[in-house]
Amino acid sequence: MDGVLIIDKPEGLTSHDVVAIARRTLGEKRIGHTGTLDPLATGVLALACGRATRLVRFLTASDKDYEATIRFGRATDTFDITGEETARTDAEPAAAALEPAVAQLRGDYLQMPPAYSAKKVGGQRAYELARRDEPVVLTPVPVSVTRAEVTSFTGATATVTLTCSAGFYVRTFAHELGQILGTGACLEALRRTRSGEFRLTEALTLDALQQGVGDVDLIPLEQLLPGFPSVVVTDEGLTRVSHGRALEVSHFSVDSDRPDQPWVRILDGTGRLMALATRGNAPYSLHPSVVLT
Repeated sequence: MDGVLIIDKPEGLTSHDVVAIARRTLGEKRIGHTGTLDPLATGVLALACGRATRLVRFLTASDKDYEATIRFGRATDTFDITGEETARTDAEPAAAALEPAVAQLRGDYLQMPPAYSAKKVGGQRAYELARRDEPVVLTPVPVSVTRAEVTSFTGATATVTLTCSAGFYVRTFAHELGQILGTGACLEALRRTRSGEFRLTEALTLDALQQGVGDVDLIPLEQLLPGFPSVVVTDEGLTRVSHGRALEVSHFSVDSDRPDQPWVRILDGTGRLMALATRGNAPYSLHPSVVLT
């Protein structure tokens, strides 16, 4: 069972819970998720199965789309509605102030991860330290927000749709928005509608998976990472790939050569994805670094 299964994660489960359920249901031990969702969040959770687990680091690097519901007038230690309240104003922002405040959180900048996060601090998860009331010293990380649009506003809450880079914390976005507006805010609900190439329209509910309702359609290996350039190897090249040996230009035909891209998909004559390669020092040479055979 090799490929990616897209699950519409329900609220209340961790990403690891979903992986465990999928392993039991499908009878496949090699399953990993491609981007953590908090228990509060729902939506796209892509599960890499079988040999696709070797591609997780590439699949997690893609940008994401979210629909976030933000509640004003209160702040929490986790930056979402599930946390302990740390401040309460019950204030609602003026409608005219909301868009300028959201605009400040677009673009490229450094974002501080929340203390209640899975970031490692001295070998421990930050949330483990936070739960013990121990100091949590984190480092801001570069993030990018290419889209942040207010789609509804009630006074007490606002719905914001976002496109952001991997590693972005929407909880922190909500908290910082409350700080900018002076009302305080926390994340009330979150739905991921896209993770890289994987979309909610392709997702299977967890109930349907467990009950065996409908077909379990995995996205096959050859359809993954379509943004990477591809080459098709000869028979000799295929042998070299299986042994992790470097390829010279005589071992493959260039299907789409984009030298600006550091990684290249290696396909066999039938279109199967055999490996990912990095570019060598010699012109048109490739080194298979992630072999799937």
